[in-house]
Amino acid sequence: MIMEQRLTDEERLTIKTGAFGAVFLVSNADPGVLGVIRESIAASGALADASGAVKEALTAGPLPWLPRDSQLEIESVVLPALRQAVLILRDKSPSDVEAYRSVVLSAADRVARAHDGVVASEAAAIDQIRAALSEPG
Repeated sequence: MIMEQRLTDEERLTIKTGAFGAVFLVSNADPGVLGVIRESIAASGALADASGAVKEALTAGPLPWLPRDSQLEIESVVLPALRQAVLILRDKSPSDVEAYRSVVLSAADRVARAHDGVVASEAAAIDQIRAALSEPG
């Protein structure tokens, strides 16, 4: 029997950084003022679908800090947070790993589709997110 363990504040922040950061990574891949509102609504709808430990992590505590200077800098924070989030959930709440992947990828996809369809840079960002969420070796 697998026992689920309570997440620490730091672990919740890592999970939140990965999820919110994934949304920001896709949004920033094709920046534009007009799409921001649609993208925000789309992302919040997907993230609201979370449950269990994932919902707890996404709704508790402060918002994560995310860099704003460049796509590479965003990637350097978000992609490791996604990988670490999967490890945390695999260790503390294994039943929530697939739910986290699903919620994050759904939010990223909704953001990409929210304004004028998915462009190549957004698709590339989603591919990076998918790879970061894949089961670590």
